[in-house]
Amino acid sequence: MPKSVDMEQIARDAKQIGQALRRRRKALGLTQAQVGEKAQLRQETVSKLESGRPGAPLQTMLAVLQALDLELVIRERSKAAFDVETLF
Repeated sequence: MPKSVDMEQIARDAKQIGQALRRRRKALGLTQAQVGEKAQLRQETVSKLESGRPGAPLQTMLAVLQALDLELVIRERSKAAFDVETLF
């Protein structure tokens, strides 16, 4: 990796995960093609993940997380002072 970038972010859906992956990739100065090469995936697959399209296999996401030197942490959902989900 070109440089170390601290990153901690909560993502609750595919779109937010994709946005986090894109931010990390750009912070590291990598292209989608470079991430794809590291993850042994096509650039188009990385693009689909970053756009938040549903249906990506878990193994694909894990490969991209590894390529970006990230890890997945599972924890109980936090409650914000204002939770949009309580509106529905």
